[in-house]
Amino acid sequence: LRKKGYSLSNTLGEGSYGKVKCAYCDQLKCNVAIKIIDKTKAPQEFLERFLPREIQALRYLHHPSIIKTHEIFETSAGKVYIVMELGEKGDLLNYISTTGAMEENIAHIKFQQLASAIKYCHDSDFAHRDLKCENILLDEDLNIKLSDFGFSKSLSRDEDGRIILSQTFCGSAAYTAPEVLEGIPYDPKISDIWSLGVILYTVVHALMPFDDSNVRKMISIQKQ
Repeated sequence: LRKKGYSLSNTLGEGSYGKVKCAYCDQLKCNVAIKIIDKTKAPQEFLERFLPREIQALRYLHHPSIIKTHEIFETSAGKVYIVMELGEKGDLLNYISTTGAMEENIAHIKFQQLASAIKYCHDSDFAHRDLKCENILLDEDLNIKLSDFGFSKSLSRDEDGRIILSQTFCGSAAYTAPEVLEGIPYDPKISDIWSLGVILYTVVHALMPFDDSNVRKMISIQKQ
């Protein structure tokens, strides 16, 4: 990394087979976020399905409210490095936990930014499939930056042009549409829209609309 002009600093987040670190980039002359994935620790399904989809989405999707990817490279040691724009103000969940519910006029602007990013993804036949406050970053000016495309999918269509339904459970239960939780084949674009509604409620109330401690009970409340 040093040879490529990156100086690593603090860890921003950590997962089972990867971490996200802050780094200074000599070329860009600013701080960036570097997602480091250790392929030697990752399961086969992740390497064959989810990692290629994430890389495809990051390379293909370019929108002002989607986190910008500067560079993706892999080393002989089996580590993948994804260099991205840094969300200086952290994620939306942390922001709301610290500052409380957003004023409606501010929430309106932020939600418009997020909805615009999702519309762009959907118009490009991509679904995010893991929309939640933790995956929405904020830049220095508190602009929305959608991130974490690990569950995203480029959508296929049948011969009549209809989207082929997904069957994989993705995301976090509290943000997930009931049909996904019930294992019913679903349109990923529609389930993204459900998650958007949950995010909007959370932003203006500083509270989740559904309690996911009992998923079966939560689904029954959602369907009333």
